[in-house]
Amino acid sequence: MASEVEDGSCFHCLQPIPHGIELSVAFQGEDKAVCCAGCQAVAETIIEHGLTAYYKHRDLDKPQQTPLLPEQLKELDVYDNPDVQSDFVRKTGHNSKQTTLTVNNITCGACAWLIERELAKTPGIIKSVVNVSNQRLHIEWNSDVVKLSDIIARLARIGYQALPFQQNQIEADINARRKGFIKRLGVAGLATMQVMMIAFALYFGVVSDLDSTTQQYLWVVSLVFATPVIFYSGQPFYKSALKSIQAGSVNMDVPVSIALIGAYLASLYAVIIGRGEVYFESISMFTFFLLTGRFLELLAKEKALKFSTNRLTYMPNLAHREYQGGLEDIAAKQLKVNDIIVIKPGETIPADGVLLSDKAAVDESLLTGESRPVTKATGDGIVAGSVNQSATLRIKVTATAQQTVLAGIVAMQDAALADKPKVQKAIDHIAQYFVMTLLVIAAGTFLVWSWIDPEHALWVTLAVLVATCPCALSLAAPTSITGAVHRLNRMNVLVKGAQLLESVKQLDTVVFDKTGTLTFGQFKLISREDFSDVAKTNAIVSGLEQRSEHPIAAALAHLSEQPIQPDEVKNHPGQGIAACIQGTDYRLGRVEFIQTWHPNWRAKPHSNVILASRQAVLAEFQVDDQVREDSHEVISALKRQGIRTIMLTGDSDARAQKLAKALGVDEVLSEQSPADKVDTIKRLQQQSRTVWMVGDGINDSPVLAQADLSMTFAHASDMAQTAADVVLLNDQLTRVLDVIETARKTRVIMRENFIWAAGYNLSILPIAALGLVAPWAAALGMSLSSLVVVANSLRLYRL
Repeated sequence: MASEVEDGSCFHCLQPIPHGIELSVAFQGEDKAVCCAGCQAVAETIIEHGLTAYYKHRDLDKPQQTPLLPEQLKELDVYDNPDVQSDFVRKTGHNSKQTTLTVNNITCGACAWLIERELAKTPGIIKSVVNVSNQRLHIEWNSDVVKLSDIIARLARIGYQALPFQQNQIEADINARRKGFIKRLGVAGLATMQVMMIAFALYFGVVSDLDSTTQQYLWVVSLVFATPVIFYSGQPFYKSALKSIQAGSVNMDVPVSIALIGAYLASLYAVIIGRGEVYFESISMFTFFLLTGRFLELLAKEKALKFSTNRLTYMPNLAHREYQGGLEDIAAKQLKVNDIIVIKPGETIPADGVLLSDKAAVDESLLTGESRPVTKATGDGIVAGSVNQSATLRIKVTATAQQTVLAGIVAMQDAALADKPKVQKAIDHIAQYFVMTLLVIAAGTFLVWSWIDPEHALWVTLAVLVATCPCALSLAAPTSITGAVHRLNRMNVLVKGAQLLESVKQLDTVVFDKTGTLTFGQFKLISREDFSDVAKTNAIVSGLEQRSEHPIAAALAHLSEQPIQPDEVKNHPGQGIAACIQGTDYRLGRVEFIQTWHPNWRAKPHSNVILASRQAVLAEFQVDDQVREDSHEVISALKRQGIRTIMLTGDSDARAQKLAKALGVDEVLSEQSPADKVDTIKRLQQQSRTVWMVGDGINDSPVLAQADLSMTFAHASDMAQTAADVVLLNDQLTRVLDVIETARKTRVIMRENFIWAAGYNLSILPIAALGLVAPWAAALGMSLSSLVVVANSLRLYRL
């Protein structure tokens, strides 16, 4: 127990306390002496994080074996601390959280399958998806059921080290991985050249008259050069294979490892007994070609990886916070909600907030791609990553770190990169059985050749193991998806998942909301007719519309400088707003909403906003907005592709029909409530139609969720952005066409990748089994096959 520490010994490390040192830590109400400031800091950290059980269960009889820092704190438990998690964990619900982890040593789709299968067995895991291309794990979990440290520990038990993904560390990680590959490649390349010179002389009779002693000497020299290739350059393959076997499955590095180790051991045996065949040149060349293929794949993946990390690298590290009448510079990650921060001209805003200054001009190009300054007024929202282009600003913080809009965008992109289409999930599953089948075929090949020609049995078996490794097959979809996501990202389009690729195949119907989608949603008052006191009408309308979230409200919210504030307000989605003002009930909204009180009243044809009390209709307003310049272009392009277009709106039939005729929309469904819109989508789906929906309002969130795929804009409501599968950041409707084009190109490239990979594996197997492929040629073929897949997918990066 902690209380049993001998006097004069450090409470933490149990070593003697040097003379003159008077340091201590508070533990269970007592001051415990420590030997140095380092032990003091570590002990305080352990106690602060509630890990005092460490002191209760350590072995006091073996002070030299007591670790200075318990492993669970050093590697895992610290990640459960809420302050630590604020840097890399996002809250997605009351109990649910999500984060992205960097997982070391992921080499192929089999590693991803292994990790996902292991986590699927963990209670509390909501979703876990591995992206092979950038070695990241996107995970969502119930924090009441499982801790993040438990998840990381579970991965460690199957041989994968997972750490929180930090944007500012990614360049260092990339460089470290590249340097590691270059070192291993250098060793394999140098050894291959030396061993091949000796092998060339032996094979082609240059030194055929040498006696057995000299030949044995050359074999030993070859062994010396080949050994570091096996034990150093080939390490990544063995580690991956071992992790797979420990977890009860086999991945694609298992046959590669068997081939390398088998050839080396057979050659070593031949050297020891002084007769037989050696394969040192094949081992060295084989490893060199494999590493070359993996290295080139790594470079291709890094192109996507670097682009995906660009956004958060521009976030500032420091913030200017108001503090007791002055300013203090603090780390941006230490900001809290409701802090007041000051942003000087030219500085990047470190957190989401609300503008307290009178006005501002900010550059939001980091989010939207649009470099023109956006004007903001007092009370408007400001997003992290924007650049202040006006005078000094004061902002009240509303979200920090992983809860900001920018962090959400990056998280959305990571989720899209990690998501897999159904075909890839099937391929990953089949690949496990493919490798098992490959091992069986290799064993059969060895037995047959042992009977036909024992001297070539091992050679042929190695060729079979290597040539048919399905690495290219596992890369077919991930590399395509990565290319597609980043192509769209460069167009300022965010995609949440792989359902885009699934639904585009059968796409035949695109449904558009009207207001804010086919039009800008920037309403203005066109005309009005009053049946009561104008000043009082304006005051009532302003008071009501200031409580409304509908885009049309902005055009009427400032009719009066002295709005009358309602006592009770109730929003009726898709209808209008009802309120009680000074004992009188009012309604402001659609014609049908007013007719429930005044069934015999008829509005003028273009009036779309009506104010009424229970006693009489008080005013009619015509409020309209501007049609997007690219709406006609988008509708025409979709029709040329044979895609049916439908306008689904809550607006009046006359106004909807007028716009639909101007744009050439195939079908119009007007005066639709949110429930009506959902029913319409369901009806279309029951007719075996694949329906995409484009909308932006709060009322559109249910129908966006119902559609096979949905799109919204950066200006849309939070509910719409949550429900949508695709977010168009720069508010250009033509991006709908880009999404369709990219999805179709991705499917074509993915199909090409699958055909190539499967065709190569099926065709090379019988050739290798017949002994017509040397092991080094098999290694070269397998590497080139993977590179063809990667190179084909890189076509998606070209805009």
